[in-house]
Amino acid sequence: MTALVTGASGFVGSAVVRQLLARGERVRVLVRPASDRSNVQSLAVEIAQGDLREPASLAAACAGCSALYHVAADYRLWTRDPRELYASNVEGTRHLMRAALEAGIPRIVYTSSVATLGLHADGSPSNEDSPVTLDNMIGHYKRSKFLAERVVDELVAREGLPAVIVNPSTPIGPHDVKPTPTGRMIRDAAAGRIPAYVDTGLNIVHVEDVARGHLLAFEVGQVGRRYILGGEDMALRDILAAIAGLVGRRPPTIRLPRPALFPVAMVAEAWAWLTHGAEPQVTRDGLRMSRKKMFFDSGRARRELGYEARPALTAIADAVAWFQRGA
Repeated sequence: MTALVTGASGFVGSAVVRQLLARGERVRVLVRPASDRSNVQSLAVEIAQGDLREPASLAAACAGCSALYHVAADYRLWTRDPRELYASNVEGTRHLMRAALEAGIPRIVYTSSVATLGLHADGSPSNEDSPVTLDNMIGHYKRSKFLAERVVDELVAREGLPAVIVNPSTPIGPHDVKPTPTGRMIRDAAAGRIPAYVDTGLNIVHVEDVARGHLLAFEVGQVGRRYILGGEDMALRDILAAIAGLVGRRPPTIRLPRPALFPVAMVAEAWAWLTHGAEPQVTRDGLRMSRKKMFFDSGRARRELGYEARPALTAIADAVAWFQRGA
């Protein structure tokens, strides 16, 4: 069996590849010509060069595959041109799913995100059935992932796309080479560059558990059904305190009022725009999202897939250790 993995040069995708290889699977990875391939360069994989935004490049990548893990996504909370997010996340998903249908791939796992799920105002954990609409999506990243998931839903219903959907929460751990927004936070907190916090919370999960959840979804997940792949709910204050404890620093004790950070975010975004710089550490969309605690319940995945996740502190320790090794 040959499994095609998109996003394999990225964080979650490379973890999925490693687990497939450990099970003896043949793996083909779709990478863009200009992608950083450091996450896969030492792995025994077949390289298929292509781009989700170029449908013609996807047919060859899908040919002869009996499994597809579509993990790739443009994960940025700020960009100079939001159209890039929709081109990759929405239309790119549509292109790839159609190529998979034409190639007759019998089983697909699509990596969505908990960003597409409804959040509860009281901070209680959300699940796959928590009410949500497109109007609830804050920012272009969340909107693009919401619309991409709807593309998959429609193709499952109308054309029999054999896809199972997984919704990872906040993966952390080794091989976050870019890094992701959460990875940047962990790296910077370990270096003592985050002296304060806002009152919010995240569901922290080890990236290797998320990858294993993908394989479980492929094996026993129900087509068209969503499964949250999460771990442990933690307040941001406690995440930062755990990081500080691991590196021997004092944890931040200053709780910042969220409104006071919006001018900072505006300046940071303006500077990034003017300088064509990297995504700012603080963005207005990120602050808006932090108004609600992003807590999630992985009960369905546990019951139906046999999914389990290790403690969040273990995931945090592995992430900190990996960033420190690369420092």
